[in-house]
Amino acid sequence: MWDGPFYRVRRDGYEICFVPGAGEDLDEVCNVDMWVIRDDGDRWSGTVFTLDEVHRIMDRQQQAGEPEGDYWWCWDGLIVRDAGVPSMVKVIDGLVAAGEHETVLRHVGPEDDV
Repeated sequence: MWDGPFYRVRRDGYEICFVPGAGEDLDEVCNVDMWVIRDDGDRWSGTVFTLDEVHRIMDRQQQAGEPEGDYWWCWDGLIVRDAGVPSMVKVIDGLVAAGEHETVLRHVGPEDDV
């Protein structure tokens, strides 16, 4: 559901909050910031990229002569195969079910820490 600039997906015990671009088609999203927010308020953040988006970023940086054109990294990045929030939700649900979100994403603490 939309909540201002956020697109929230409610799950049992947690919520996934995406920040897509204004007017961006949710089925085409290929680079988006997100959070997993547990019901107890604890949060993990990340940026989800598709493989194609990483390739586009690297090509753009290489064409600009930047050293990052030869490599790519992102501290809390999660690379997924398929574009779109529904595909990303499926991956994140799997990470949460396995407890791997605590390793893959960046722990940012409870909301009251902000």
